[in-house]
Amino acid sequence: MDHVYEVLTLLSVLAYWIIIAAITARIVIRRRSIGVSFAWMMVIYVIPVVGIIAYLLFGEQNIGRTRAVRAQNMYRPYAEWFSHLFDIRQYQPGTLSHHAQSIGLLCENRLGIPPLADNDLQLLSSPQQILNSIIKDIDNAKHAIHMEFYIWHPGGMADSVAQALVQAAQRGITVRLLLDAAGSHQFFRSEWPAKMQSAGITLARALKVSPLRVLFRRMDLRMHRKIVIIDNSIGYTGSMNLVDPRCFKANSGVGEWIDVMIRITGTCVPLLDVIQSWDWEVETDQRFLPEKPICKPHHSPEQLDTVQVIPSGPGMPEEIIHEVLLQSLYQAKHKIVITTPYFVPSENLQVALIAAAHRGVCVNIIIPNKNDSIMVEWASRSFFSELLQAGVNIHRFKGGLLHTKSVVIDETFSLIGTVNLDMRSLWLNFELTLAVDDLSFTQELTQLQQQYMDNSSLVDYSLWQQRPVHKRATEQFFYLFSPLL
Repeated sequence: MDHVYEVLTLLSVLAYWIIIAAITARIVIRRRSIGVSFAWMMVIYVIPVVGIIAYLLFGEQNIGRTRAVRAQNMYRPYAEWFSHLFDIRQYQPGTLSHHAQSIGLLCENRLGIPPLADNDLQLLSSPQQILNSIIKDIDNAKHAIHMEFYIWHPGGMADSVAQALVQAAQRGITVRLLLDAAGSHQFFRSEWPAKMQSAGITLARALKVSPLRVLFRRMDLRMHRKIVIIDNSIGYTGSMNLVDPRCFKANSGVGEWIDVMIRITGTCVPLLDVIQSWDWEVETDQRFLPEKPICKPHHSPEQLDTVQVIPSGPGMPEEIIHEVLLQSLYQAKHKIVITTPYFVPSENLQVALIAAAHRGVCVNIIIPNKNDSIMVEWASRSFFSELLQAGVNIHRFKGGLLHTKSVVIDETFSLIGTVNLDMRSLWLNFELTLAVDDLSFTQELTQLQQQYMDNSSLVDYSLWQQRPVHKRATEQFFYLFSPLL
């Protein structure tokens, strides 16, 4: 009997190491960045069994077989819709600035989506301004309202938006609402889903979370986009979830969340609507392709207001937003200003920031002084020393949790949307970014970034080097896991 136990033990150990070897080979074959590969190997080898389970659940970008098949079948009709954009007058690559040209070519070749002129962008930077504007446009809607958010948290002015949607549906407006199941769990536990559905609103959960689904797809995939479309003619996107900051995470100790949204009218609105329609179809298998952009006279022959819409995440070309960010940073000649709540850059982004500082570019990174994620905050600090030594300016915002995600290059070209500078946004979540080739909008965003810097403390390199040893050790511990955050 003892001999049987010995054989079973040896077979168990052998099976365990065969699994370890197979997963290690899989990690190597995937050819991800060295940091990501090393971090996963460390988890698998250092944490027995649990590390293997963690990789099987979270190690790869598996959206599930049903969604993958749907996305594959959807590709042709959506690609045909996008191809139409190259034939309309608003596609004018010859008018793009130096910064926008390379980004436009990159997105045309990888996404099949061109930059489009004839847009009017309004930067909204206070929650009351944002929510009141959305409510006003909902109240004036004539045909359809399509909305998509990561977080909808009941309370305050968020309830006013919900009531406006109910009233719109009651007067015959088609309303479709797609919310991330995990991010909006408080909303789905509230009275609002029943009220909305009884009024005729079609409500769908994106990426539902349940114990059974761990067998079929990665569980921490999140629908992180924020999109509002009114009548296929007015659009919103940006960093703000559908929350009233006065009622959202009020006891977290980080202050109110600071966000922006962009209200858009013009050629790019139907394109935003298509992205929302894509997400809706992947989740529900229902297709609602919107009407294509309508050619209208230019507002001004000198001001074309060109916007490149960049969706990223599962189903989109891998690393598209990562490539856009790198290209933007390496093109900078004078100044870079970045705002992000979660700063855990890839190795390539860190090198690009350091290289920019070394060639004399003024690089400014604005992050919250306090973060709602302890792991991200410590991991973020682990990058400070090398950046500060290179001459990068790190500003710690003191006015709340700065949640705005923006990049301004040379005060003439900007990226703004839902993407954080961390691994989750760059490689995992469903995200949306606008590359804006509009001088007046970028200058307005530059002024807002300056206001953030004025309300921040600048990290001093010499003082930073004097921080206690236990803090350095904590930073290095979380740095090892930074590729997985």
